[in-house]
Amino acid sequence: MAIFGGVFRISAKELLINEEIKAKEVRVVDADGNPIGIMSPEAALKIAYDQGYDLVLMAPQAQPPVCRIMDYGKYRFDRDKKEKEAKKKQQTVELKEIQLSCRIDTHDFETKARHAVRFLESGNKVRVVMRFKGREMSHVSIGQEIMRKFRDTCSEVGSVDKAPALDGRIMSMVISPLKLK
Repeated sequence: MAIFGGVFRISAKELLINEEIKAKEVRVVDADGNPIGIMSPEAALKIAYDQGYDLVLMAPQAQPPVCRIMDYGKYRFDRDKKEKEAKKKQQTVELKEIQLSCRIDTHDFETKARHAVRFLESGNKVRVVMRFKGREMSHVSIGQEIMRKFRDTCSEVGSVDKAPALDGRIMSMVISPLKLK
């Protein structure tokens, strides 16, 4: 529970239950969602205990605050289970890097392209990097041609996010998958 400017903010994880509810009167809703009425927290707590449930403060900002009679343990379990499922369904996109050189041979090029296609099919972005060493800087056009060929090889599974650009002695481009699974 955090205090902002004298107002209590309660997160979904920190619901007040049973004796923790300090309001003068509360609006009570039963386990099925039907309204019972406005009463003191003590009376509402007695009703909840008689039914074998907990009294949970659901909307503390309402006038009067809304409490629900429910099985709090089951509620927490279901909420945590939903959060876990949502977390499982999230897909994280990684940025994989493939390094080329302007003197790359055909077979090496095909191997690197296969790796890039596999990364793209699994939903990851691929950063293709070509480093120019020494006098290779005078052959930037060869590097651009290799990058173009690499882009065309991966065009079925990915599209270019960032076109090949020379930054100092490094030329790079980013390819992202066409559709994320």
